[in-house]
Amino acid sequence: MDFQFPQQTSVYHGKVRDVYTLDNGLLVMVASDRISAFDVILPHPIPNKGQVLNQIAAFMLDATADICPNWKIATPDPQVTMGKRCEPLKVEMVIRGYLTGHAWRTYQSGKRSLCGVELPEGLKENDPFPTPIITPTTKAAVGHDEDISKEALIEQGIVSAADWEQLEKYTRALYQRGREIARDRGLILVDTKYEFGKIGDDIYLMDEIHTPDSSRYFYTEGYEERQRAGSAQRQLSKEFVREWLIANNFMGKEGQTVPEMTPEWIATIRQRYIELYEQLTGTPFEPASVEHAAERIYQNVLKAL
Repeated sequence: MDFQFPQQTSVYHGKVRDVYTLDNGLLVMVASDRISAFDVILPHPIPNKGQVLNQIAAFMLDATADICPNWKIATPDPQVTMGKRCEPLKVEMVIRGYLTGHAWRTYQSGKRSLCGVELPEGLKENDPFPTPIITPTTKAAVGHDEDISKEALIEQGIVSAADWEQLEKYTRALYQRGREIARDRGLILVDTKYEFGKIGDDIYLMDEIHTPDSSRYFYTEGYEERQRAGSAQRQLSKEFVREWLIANNFMGKEGQTVPEMTPEWIATIRQRYIELYEQLTGTPFEPASVEHAAERIYQNVLKAL
């Protein structure tokens, strides 16, 4: 989908979202049904995935608006959020409460430091950290985001020391709120990432938060038993897609081919996204029609403008 909205000055097509900049200081963010992993857009879209992401993000932005200002103004369509244009800070604030995913792969390789943060000895996969750790990455315009330490971020002038202090405070408070919301719904918010930007001197939360694309969730029920038994955790996140790709020898590296996405597998991914929406929000998912979606989005944005 590619739109031309009134007052539009530019468009940025991301891996999953398309962001339209208007000359009145507003952004129109369209959540597509594309799915990416290892910074690669997979060949088949997942029906209603954009709606799931957009509506979870809107729910979570509203639920955390008392913690820090965010960019959202309105959601005129199931796949669209409109909001304030911020100057992005070139860092992703990744916060991890548990040793899993990239952190576990690093730990398993024998390293005991991640982004300048020391990792304790004697942990198993999916064990909680004594205190959640922040492991930032640089926000790459093209290609892979790179791990970076707080010290290097400040030294390289990517963020100031004062901005870092505020970012860390917001990140920990947002993660704590996300954990509380998840806990009330029988889930554990394992790890997540936040993106921030500035309007003037003020820092705003941007983009999406606490969605299955930016976060990992475990089920609370059975977590302790599975840890004791050394079993895999039941989870609701995009990690199952990454695990499927890894099992089929794809990690986004040169020369690797994305495995075939069968209709059955696409339907499974769709259902997992819907399951997370319903589990997290406590409300039934009402899928918007994917037929004529582009026209619906365009007309709804026009009305909002």
